[in-house]
Amino acid sequence: MTVTYTAEVATCRGLGCFLKLLRRWKGSIYKLVWLDLIVFLMLYYSFNFMYRFLLDDQGKEIFENVVRYCKEYSNLIPLSFVLGFYVSVVMTRWWNQYTAIPFPDPLAVFVSATVHGQDERGRVMRRTIMRYVCLCVTMMFAMISPRVKKRFPTLDHFIEAGLLHQSEKHIIADMNKKFPNYSKHWLPIMWASSIVTRARKEGRIRDDFAVKTMLDELNKFRGQCGLLLSYDMISVPLVYTQVVTLAVYSYFFTTLMGQQWVEGNEYKFDLYFPVFTTLQFFFYVGWLKVAESLINPFGDDDDDFEINWMVDRNLQVSYLIVDEMHHEHPELVRDQYWDEVFPQQLPYTGSSTRESHPLPSTANIQVHPNVESDLIGPSSLKIDELSGDMMNSGGIMFSAKPGRGNSQTSMGMGNSVPDSRPISRAGSVTSMLKRFLSKEDKPKPEESQELTQVNVKNPTNSKKFATEVIEEVDEQTTITSQKSANENRPSVLGVFGPPPHSEPISVPNSLNTRTRTVYDPFPLSTSAPVTQDDYKDTTDNVSIGSSSSEKDEFSELKKKRDEERLSRLKVNLLRSVSTTPNEDGEECEVLLDKDSSKEPQSPSSPASVI
Repeated sequence: MTVTYTAEVATCRGLGCFLKLLRRWKGSIYKLVWLDLIVFLMLYYSFNFMYRFLLDDQGKEIFENVVRYCKEYSNLIPLSFVLGFYVSVVMTRWWNQYTAIPFPDPLAVFVSATVHGQDERGRVMRRTIMRYVCLCVTMMFAMISPRVKKRFPTLDHFIEAGLLHQSEKHIIADMNKKFPNYSKHWLPIMWASSIVTRARKEGRIRDDFAVKTMLDELNKFRGQCGLLLSYDMISVPLVYTQVVTLAVYSYFFTTLMGQQWVEGNEYKFDLYFPVFTTLQFFFYVGWLKVAESLINPFGDDDDDFEINWMVDRNLQVSYLIVDEMHHEHPELVRDQYWDEVFPQQLPYTGSSTRESHPLPSTANIQVHPNVESDLIGPSSLKIDELSGDMMNSGGIMFSAKPGRGNSQTSMGMGNSVPDSRPISRAGSVTSMLKRFLSKEDKPKPEESQELTQVNVKNPTNSKKFATEVIEEVDEQTTITSQKSANENRPSVLGVFGPPPHSEPISVPNSLNTRTRTVYDPFPLSTSAPVTQDDYKDTTDNVSIGSSSSEKDEFSELKKKRDEERLSRLKVNLLRSVSTTPNEDGEECEVLLDKDSSKEPQSPSSPASVI
């Protein structure tokens, strides 16, 4: 059972809260070290008694030489480094094993929320799923914890505890006979997933997303069980454990001789009791005992995990969630702060302490009220003396003149071709940066002063000198200067010449192709009247952005097609009423004759037959 002392160290007052923990015995360092300390002191005093009362002068001299030798070379053992790193690894492993212990609470919440049904069938499904999950984790605990193994040594003990049925025991026993080399703790998880699938088929789970959520949680639960089994099978490397153990015990074996009191020792107190040797043994061996007790937290040590309590708790809480509290909640009522929306401050009791809102670390820093007047602008980049004179005489200047016929500049957005007049400037930023970064072109202070005096006296000479020094020209100036020079650049047309003209191609006129048959993949109707105009090819006369004559031909063709459709409709109507001749039929014949007189019909037209 884990020894907890959190409540005793919640508040630190006076001399501290750790001193009162030294009185405890359960889980303490005294309980771990007292037997080793007694053995160490017995050996120490036995050597001391032999030196003082049993050895002669020659033996004492040899004993003293051995003591000096052990004391001098015992510090060569790197005990602090080896032991400290080992305990750090064991502590990290100990906490990771605790965080890997699976608990069925999240899965129980999912099962209770998604597996619907208040009848016996739904209740059995929910309880069985959680029973299988608890059976899985209990079987895993029995494989890694001696405490649980003593409680559930066989499958019959699982049946007595209500975690397993007799039929399920036979299935596990048969699987153990067929595959005896592997554990079967995952088998209940497979049964639970099958029940989830069956509940989905029966409609007790409303959607597939809920099924996926539960299956993912089952796989996560099984993965945590497998992780704990991996921690049990794969320990800290044995060689490292052996190195630490040999380092500790060999160090104190040499200490038995190296820290002995001999004649000539200036400290007489060690004659009676080795104070600091005992403290050193207490600390180092206690450090090793901590690693020994935490390397496997599933045993019977005082600080090991309460696995049997977890087994009982898992089953009880699981049944409580999926059965007792299934779709149950208190009555929905308005909360106390319904009208206020949210409380300004929750009440305190007389023994509690009111706490204020925490402030950030810079909240109490006082800022000078005239801080705005102390603002300093960005510092100017001082390239060199020459460029400074250039900046003073005019800097980098661009001059753009209005374009032809408008007030916009020659580089405006409205002109697709820039003006041929060049843009004048005194220098470029690129050249200045290059001169600033170049150590070879940097002028001497005497030359810089002379150039400054010349530039001040005659600004024109300064500009001329800048023009001679600055060799780089930006891309736009290069383009405009080359364009203004009217140089003939080589081009493809200039080298190879224009391509030869192609021979004229005879294009057939649509007006002369009246008799040509045009394939129509989707004819309007097989009973439509066929005329000579139907064979006209008007594809060449239809174009986007054509002239007015072409538009008229297209409109006439469209009008003619509409008339044909109307004629077909009339013919179909006459055919439907031709079986009973009456006055309406005669009117239709007359109407058809009027329409047929407007446009010519072929001899095979059904209208002429009528």
